[in-house]
Amino acid sequence: MLKIYGFSRVNAVARGNTRDLRVLWALEEMQLPYMLVGMDHPAHALNTDAFRPLSPFEQIPAIDDDGLVLSESAAIVIHLAKKAGKLIPRDPDGEAQVLRWCFAAMSSVELPLVSLLFLDWAKDDSRGEYRQNLVGWANRLLGGLERWLAGREYVATDSFTVADILMSHVLAAIKDKELIAPYAEVARYRDRCLARPAWKRTIENYLARVEAA
Repeated sequence: MLKIYGFSRVNAVARGNTRDLRVLWALEEMQLPYMLVGMDHPAHALNTDAFRPLSPFEQIPAIDDDGLVLSESAAIVIHLAKKAGKLIPRDPDGEAQVLRWCFAAMSSVELPLVSLLFLDWAKDDSRGEYRQNLVGWANRLLGGLERWLAGREYVATDSFTVADILMSHVLAAIKDKELIAPYAEVARYRDRCLARPAWKRTIENYLARVEAA
């Protein structure tokens, strides 16, 4: 049985935004059976000798798929998609496009967005110039994504894939309405993905289960 290590309790500010949601969403889309192992982050359940072999950086999510241990949300959803034959094309060219946009979500788009999120949580009055630089970085990437999405329903192929799970979840972390406002295509794409029934079930179940600390 596939085991997924996800949160059972997490800091209130992170609840509803954690990366285990990406894997849980993928599993819901694919209708794959799994067992959830809930982890209490504020109680330091991730910082143990038992958990480190599953996740070297002491992070969620991680999976144990009948002995195959993986961490990193993108690696996990790609593995599950290829194993199930769902949410990723079978042809090499289509698969390459999905991998391209999975890496783009993780390595390009997420970096300035998550940096802004942490900076805004800090509410440090000295952050003005640094924040301005991050906003410029984010605008460059969102502008490129805006151009790419023109005339496209999904980011990698004509069908919904794991690349859309990763990209739309990254975009869901944007809390600054002024930042997303100029990018109507990006906003519509994000909202289109997050309107999927599988995501709605995933986030509803998560919020019913995961406690805020």
